Amino acid sequence: MCHTLLQNPKFFSLLLQIDTELASQMHATACACGGVLHRGNYPRKPRACPKEVRHAFESRFSFCCSRCRKRSTSKSVRFLGRRVYVALAVVLLPQRRTTLSAAAVQLCDTLEVPARTLARWRHWWRQLFPATALWQDICARFMPPVQTIELPTSLVARFTGAVHEVMARLLGLLSPLSVHT
Repeated sequence: MCHTLLQNPKFFSLLLQIDTELASQMHATACACGGVLHRGNYPRKPRACPKEVRHAFESRFSFCCSRCRKRSTSKSVRFLGRRVYVALAVVLLPQRRTTLSAAAVQLCDTLEVPARTLARWRHWWRQLFPATALWQDICARFMPPVQTIELPTSLVARFTGAVHEVMARLLGLLSPLSVHT
């Protein structure tokens, strides 16, 4: 099941590798003003992250121009914007029904995710996410249309393959949400 990924350090290492590649791509480009980009990572205190890899998730890759000092933050599969919880938790945990099973309650307790936070995430998925420019751009790719009332479950169901591949592709699809445009 997908929820086992939340406690799988190897999967989190894969996400770190993907983010490192995304950051390298951004670092290879120059700033719009022509200046060189220097690393200027943001500190993070990630929640719902295995202890074995938490140290690797304590910074968000970002760059600062040597000339104009403008910030450039690369897309991320580890974080969705400024949320303190890792993106994987924001995608997986709201899939649980509003009446949580004993296993779901235990998982949320283990990851220290309060019920109110889950409710906020469900609201975001079902009310706010469908209004984003990203969703407006990608929703037409899915036929039949994804049921927004069932997000994120209905979106996850559209991806096929091994669980870790499905989640990596989905987080990659959502990565534009991780940067402010």
